[in-house]
Amino acid sequence: VEALLRWTNPEFGDVSPEIFIPVAEETGLIHEIGEWVLMEACKAASLLLTDHRFRVAVNLSSKQFSRPGQLLECVLLALRQSGLMPNQLELEITETILIDDRPEIADLINQLDRIGVRLSIDDFGTGYSALNYLQRFPFDVLKIDRSFTNQVPGSDANASLIRAIIAMAHALDLEVVAEGIETREQAGFLLVYHCEFGQGYLYSRPMPVQQLQIHLTGAQAALA
Repeated sequence: VEALLRWTNPEFGDVSPEIFIPVAEETGLIHEIGEWVLMEACKAASLLLTDHRFRVAVNLSSKQFSRPGQLLECVLLALRQSGLMPNQLELEITETILIDDRPEIADLINQLDRIGVRLSIDDFGTGYSALNYLQRFPFDVLKIDRSFTNQVPGSDANASLIRAIIAMAHALDLEVVAEGIETREQAGFLLVYHCEFGQGYLYSRPMPVQQLQIHLTGAQAALA
């Protein structure tokens, strides 16, 4: 599952993350918000009745990497207090974080890898998409952005691009997750080309953790 941040304000109603996240980044509040999200996501995941294969993905803001030591301590604290295994936490990193090529960021990513935390490169294909990032850093997962997924199988150009991304990721021993799957046709196309995982409204809409527990319990019962 992926942890999604939502804000319901008494005055403004449901405020989109596209509005409040940039404000949090500009004001510096993203550090406190990011730490809270990590703690809550790990705590919620540890309480779900699932097996060791279950993991929770948490998005990291590029601003959080300006304080690498603080971010590392937050990850360690969240794992320690929740009891979640490191390989059950997946941190999603966007390509923009890697552009600066700062040694302290590379050190942090390598430290997270040594701890056993899984690392994914998010929204692949929307930024610079330099292949050396995938070779230099210890990523486990590549996530294909929804802007590509929602145009297949209708767009030949996008279909060719997705096939190439999947083949490249597998050659580098990365798992592939396609975001934004909404139709069976999209899911079928991705399965044909060996995309291991998908997320999107076809499978489930976002839900609070209590509802997720019921959902997972039902899924486990169906498999039994």
